[in-house]
Amino acid sequence: MLLVVLFSLPKVIINKETGAALSGATSAANRDKPAGGAADEEDHTGHLHESDGSEASAAHTKASPEALSKLKSLLADYRKTGAGPDRTKLAEQIAVQYTAVAKFDSAGYYYEQVAAARPGEKTYQKAADQYFEAFSFAATEERTKLLGEKARDLYNKVLQNNPANLDAKTNLAMTYIAAGGQPMQGVQLLREVITANPNNEKALFNLGVLSIQSGQYDKAVERFRHLIEVNPKHIQGNFYLAVSLAETGKKDEARQVFTNAKKLDNNPEYQASIDTELEKLK
Repeated sequence: MLLVVLFSLPKVIINKETGAALSGATSAANRDKPAGGAADEEDHTGHLHESDGSEASAAHTKASPEALSKLKSLLADYRKTGAGPDRTKLAEQIAVQYTAVAKFDSAGYYYEQVAAARPGEKTYQKAADQYFEAFSFAATEERTKLLGEKARDLYNKVLQNNPANLDAKTNLAMTYIAAGGQPMQGVQLLREVITANPNNEKALFNLGVLSIQSGQYDKAVERFRHLIEVNPKHIQGNFYLAVSLAETGKKDEARQVFTNAKKLDNNPEYQASIDTELEKLK
């Protein structure tokens, strides 16, 4: 499964940039915990959309007291507000707050409520993107599948509104590959993205990672070379190009790419990951 393969690779690299649904600064474990704890979970996403507000106090360990207080107040207002524009506005504000404390499944739920009231490409994509973020860091196969299905349904609605939305199509592809049991459908979607835009960074990266997953390192080199031609400072692209080069026996070039990649980020874990790979090339 793609996400398993990705998370077996250095996480500091995976988490650096948006790639195969991988972005942000918090850990997979924190992202995937239900907002109010497993005992209070009310639906399959882990979102507590109608609880007593305890989810606000447990949203994220890094959330400030002020942020938690604001979230709790918004949730209380939402529960007592009837259907209409005011409730939709509160849902949007709650979604923003949940995003800020890295509770992406909860943010997805509230953006989904906004989309139900104001259906359209942009509102569906906001909800889909949040579920996709939660899906990307799900810690269990069950949650990966359930969150992937939520994201997939919403991305399909995005594409019904705008078939040319390549970002939505790329993320949709990854839900098929990692959780949908239809990897070839996902690969086909990625190829459609590349056909429409040969320089699409996200699709190039994902296709490169898929090539690593399947052991097709020559193809991975091709994809990652193209990616860093488009964006020479793409951290993940440089790292995995070097990995792929090493796997194809091009150790000198791999060493050079790793050395250049070290200049792209001063993160100690990132530096250590590259040092480890360089040691393997000696």
